[in-house]
Amino acid sequence: MPGLLQHAVTTEVPGPKSRAAAKQLDAVFDSRAVHFVVDYDRSEGNYIVDVDGNRFLDVYSQIASIPVGYNNATLIEAAKSPEMISALVNRPALGNFPSATWAAILRDGLLRVAPQGLDKIFTAQSGSEANELAFKAAFMLRRRRERGEGVEWSADEINSCLRNAKPGSPDLAVLSFKNSFHGRGFGSLSCTRSKAVHKLDIPSFDWPQAPFPALQYPLEDHVEANQAEEAACLAEVERLITEWSCPVAALIIEPIQSEGGDNHASSAFFQGLRDITHKHNVVFIVDEVQTGFGATGTFWGHEHWKLTSPPDMVTFSKKAQTAGYFFGDAMLVPDKAYRQFNTWIGDPARVLMSKAVIEEILSRDLVQQTARVGDVLYQELETLARKYPDHIRNLRGKGQGTYIAFDTVDAPALVKGMKSLGVNIGTCGVCTVRLRPMLIFEEAHIPTLVGALDKVLGQS
Repeated sequence: MPGLLQHAVTTEVPGPKSRAAAKQLDAVFDSRAVHFVVDYDRSEGNYIVDVDGNRFLDVYSQIASIPVGYNNATLIEAAKSPEMISALVNRPALGNFPSATWAAILRDGLLRVAPQGLDKIFTAQSGSEANELAFKAAFMLRRRRERGEGVEWSADEINSCLRNAKPGSPDLAVLSFKNSFHGRGFGSLSCTRSKAVHKLDIPSFDWPQAPFPALQYPLEDHVEANQAEEAACLAEVERLITEWSCPVAALIIEPIQSEGGDNHASSAFFQGLRDITHKHNVVFIVDEVQTGFGATGTFWGHEHWKLTSPPDMVTFSKKAQTAGYFFGDAMLVPDKAYRQFNTWIGDPARVLMSKAVIEEILSRDLVQQTARVGDVLYQELETLARKYPDHIRNLRGKGQGTYIAFDTVDAPALVKGMKSLGVNIGTCGVCTVRLRPMLIFEEAHIPTLVGALDKVLGQS
């Protein structure tokens, strides 16, 4: 079967060559977070190879950011194209000097898969920047509505904003949720609520945090309790919006809280948020940096919600291989040029690569494949959970493609054991093991993953 290689680990992980390479790197670049050093030329498809020659089935995929496999032939051809060479050699300041092909690149790539109802785009460099820019757009929209359409800025607004003072620098807030992760910029970090290591020592905005539903699993055994939990969380969201010390201009939420522990909520909860944000004129931002581009068995994670109206903005990055946000309301385009602006406004080379990714996903029907494979994988993990109930707890992600996770006794030890058996896997939250296979992950890869889990847990 294409892309199905033999996984093999012949050294400890990280091995001697990997440790030596990391030590050399550490002299000039902080390598304390390095898992192992990779030989990308030898990596292929679902398999990552380290410099010691160890080959792993990769179900972590560069923190969920590799969509269609290592050294994908379609992406390699795109990288060799004249359009790519031009974009790399002549990197344009897109706001001022876009290429003649820029509109077509967007139309035939990212806009081809735009979330329903959102037909406009602003490109960016990273997921954190995408969220920061979305916040800016929400704040400018809020003040534009308050000021009145067509009303010019006052001299007091202009002068005071340069002193970081009111009225030009108003008190406005973005509401986020407990255990969320939205990035490491100043605005996005103020909305990140998952790990202290990200936030400690960094000044933050005084913005509200709402509770995210703490659901009980299996879901079908706790319907009433989960509905009550979600209702209480929605009530608190509305209370915070109406009672916070300054206006809440936007609400941002992940379809599945990823870094915070792969936390889920029901479609009814998200529809409730959409209703509340409509009611209070709060911009509804869906952070699809990790869930977007097919991982949940739909192209966008929020498609599972069946909303009666689309989000106001959807941010993206990771598997897209570029970043930015989609939107539909023309009022989210600032009232003047240069307000939402930087030198590059993203990178045409990465957007071209994203276009190739999209072509590969659509031509190979990889979203549907991910949904199908995810259902099989979940069933296999359910069987394993019955065998090891103390080590596979709160299994979640049913019907969400391969976006599957479970809680365990010692997540780092499990991950270490899996690597020794040739499976690269990751953690999140406090005690959660998360699966992040690529979209090309197939049924034939499941025995390797499940077999390794069985062996590691059997030795626990």
